[in-house]
Amino acid sequence: MKVVVVGLGIQGAKRRAIAKSEAVATVDPVCPEAQYRTIEQVPLQSFDAALVCTPDHVKVGILEYLLGHKKHVLVEKPLLSENEETLYRLERLARASGVTCYTAYNHRFEPHIMRLKDLLNSGTIGNVYLARFFYGNGTARDVRLSPWRDKGLGVLPDLGSHLLDMTLFLFGESLVPFEPWSFNRFENQSFDHVIFGSRGQPVMEMEASLLSWRNTFSVDVFGERGSAHIRGLCKWGPSSFTVRRRILPSGKPDQETITVECPDPTWAKEYEHFKELCRTGESNLKNDLWVNSVLNGLAQKAGVG
Repeated sequence: MKVVVVGLGIQGAKRRAIAKSEAVATVDPVCPEAQYRTIEQVPLQSFDAALVCTPDHVKVGILEYLLGHKKHVLVEKPLLSENEETLYRLERLARASGVTCYTAYNHRFEPHIMRLKDLLNSGTIGNVYLARFFYGNGTARDVRLSPWRDKGLGVLPDLGSHLLDMTLFLFGESLVPFEPWSFNRFENQSFDHVIFGSRGQPVMEMEASLLSWRNTFSVDVFGERGSAHIRGLCKWGPSSFTVRRRILPSGKPDQETITVECPDPTWAKEYEHFKELCRTGESNLKNDLWVNSVLNGLAQKAGVG
């Protein structure tokens, strides 16, 4: 498959490195290294798909062009719009053109997220009561100094969308609305720390922060017969997965831990997944519609929608 990388920032550079020789062209309006300034300048016969790694506000126009010309698309998360009809229009366009429109959420391919999915499917820890997620980094100042990032809802769509996608992957759509519990602008004009959740079954507690000076990721899932715990992402170093089996009526649980230390495998796995979807023409825009709806709902309830 021949792909074009649109946007040569941090994500675009990663995508190009993973695509290797399949990346036949690059597009960026300002990067001197790029071969083209706009996607429209790239000869249509020269590529099959595009990896879109651009700022959020230009994504929809680029996707409409590519899908309309029957090109498969991988677009960096989040794919959002205040008007849901925009996403429905992209879904219809992809279907009519018979091509894939895939929004990238690479953390689904973390080894321990996949292990947690298998554990939940097995029923080992029984009925799940509570799932708690934390995703934090220390990029508040970087965001504030960016010419385009310190806008809108800030960390909520940036890291919060990852957390929502994980819940979708692990538990399916929550039927209970999510509520904003604490939305803060400690250093930035946009939100740099948020806590939100859903009091469904299971209860979801989510926290995303740009003020975690040490990069931190954790998941805790508590069920009737035990619990599961993830600490760390592969991109930051060792990542551990612990399963604890409950002792009744109480007591120290039996525990097993698997630790993985390896280069981040998620980008390559996701790229292979994308190419497989291109062979079938399958898209994941329904996921975007749900994530978009939850984020818009949170923004409105927080008084910023």
